[in-house]
Amino acid sequence: MGRAAVSADNAPRTLPLLRWPPFPGASMPTGPAPEASPVDREILFVALREARVGSAFWGEAREANSSEAVLHARTKGEADTASADLGLTDPCLIAAGPDAPVIDPWSILPDARHLIAHGGDEWIAIAAILGLQVTVLTPGPYGSPSDSAEALSERAFEALSSTMPDPFSDAWLEPLDAIALLTDWRRVLDGNRGGSGERIVAACGMSWWKREEIRRFLWSPGKPLKFLRANVGAVSAAAQAEGAIAIWPSRVSRDLELDATANEVPLVRVEDGFVRSVGLGSNLVPPLSVIVDRQGIHFDPSRPSDLETILVTTTFTKAHKHRAAALRKAIVEAGISKYGAGHKPAKTAEKVEESKRLVLVPGQVENDMSVLAGGGGLTSNLELLKRTRALEPDAEIWWRPHPDVDVGHRVGAVEDEAALEFADRIVREGSMSELLAQVDALHTLTSLSGFEALMRGVEVTCHGVPFYSGWGLTRDLGDVPDRRGRVLSLDELVAGVLVLYPRYLDPVTGLPCPPEILIRRLADGEASNRLGWVEPIRRIQGRIMRRLRPTSGR
Repeated sequence: MGRAAVSADNAPRTLPLLRWPPFPGASMPTGPAPEASPVDREILFVALREARVGSAFWGEAREANSSEAVLHARTKGEADTASADLGLTDPCLIAAGPDAPVIDPWSILPDARHLIAHGGDEWIAIAAILGLQVTVLTPGPYGSPSDSAEALSERAFEALSSTMPDPFSDAWLEPLDAIALLTDWRRVLDGNRGGSGERIVAACGMSWWKREEIRRFLWSPGKPLKFLRANVGAVSAAAQAEGAIAIWPSRVSRDLELDATANEVPLVRVEDGFVRSVGLGSNLVPPLSVIVDRQGIHFDPSRPSDLETILVTTTFTKAHKHRAAALRKAIVEAGISKYGAGHKPAKTAEKVEESKRLVLVPGQVENDMSVLAGGGGLTSNLELLKRTRALEPDAEIWWRPHPDVDVGHRVGAVEDEAALEFADRIVREGSMSELLAQVDALHTLTSLSGFEALMRGVEVTCHGVPFYSGWGLTRDLGDVPDRRGRVLSLDELVAGVLVLYPRYLDPVTGLPCPPEILIRRLADGEASNRLGWVEPIRRIQGRIMRRLRPTSGR
């Protein structure tokens, strides 16, 4: 049986129905908005119903009890009066006074049959869009007692048919564009506040230099995120708060993970995103994109991850694929890879014979978690080169050392002399995007460069099991889990990997943003390093460590 909902907010309409969440430091401009372009009412209503945005969609999710009536009122007395006048029995009261928590109307109204509200309550607009029966108690901008269902729908359409300020420019967004942006924001907020699990209440293993960004990535209304030491005490703190812990997997102990499992405290894994920043993480450049995964993590094929679930279960629409194609084009044209943008030419000496197949082998950090989890037991960069030469005996092979390894911050260096036993050239200069524009194929263990190669139409052979393997787009030598087994188009893969899975921050406003905004900032040179003063110090430290670390081939 459906439920009825009663709301009592008879204030005049002062806030637009489509508006920003109250992100830290952000406030939506007020004032007259330009008129929106004409749009079909049903198209707008369908878009809003699917997105579940509008009104305070970032508010607390609330489930009504099994009673027939749900009363959303300022006071219990007001709710009792409405209940008695309308003959409702066993009402469920949800307070809506000035001191009450903000409630997400989309957590209640889709399961309701009947909304009873004063005419100044924007819940009427949501109810009309959902097709609920509505009883209006007193006149207001959203409805009057004499209004028919059609009249209420027309009022809702009028409230919805307004432009919204674009947070990333001085422009205004048409209603459908505003809904698209709010949809991205809802996905992020639901992931933080427990839309698919417990609310994230604490974080462990987050380095000091990235905490400001982590606060923004994991923000949700309510209590601020706590940064705790990565020990078992953090589990107790999260258990008391009845929430989840966000962890950086490589910086927490196995004991913490076991303790969390024993105490039924969910762990949410956070990692760098695929379009990360304007510099190396090892140089302490804070991330502008991260992954937040409640099931596992994308680089570990031993268990499902949120990305794998997205790629297996999503019905990719034309809109998904169109957006992915446009995003892919923008990334390729701007020369964007994980650590920035640009088409810095690679210094490759004499030209390669036109008849020769050109193969790129990118090095990796040998003790990186993606290598350990997805390499199938292979961790050696030198061994990867050997295997590539065995498979490509007649090819011109270029070896690209990993930048973190080459500057001395991470493990996996190969002596040039040893690398040249199997590679024809060592290519350190130039951007990854420029190299990928020159080669025919790429051999990799689990490197993100394999995904970047796919976006550029380059043939990819996977010696390990990266997240982009097993979808019919790569030559897979590793043991791909049977869980995958779905054939995807390139744009379906891009939609899942770059649109639906990661989170992004706008380096200009500090707001969560769609990937298109970060790509535009990177392409336009508007993404700067907040901790630029640290980079020179880290470079000096890296050169010292490079001399001290052993290399393969000695």
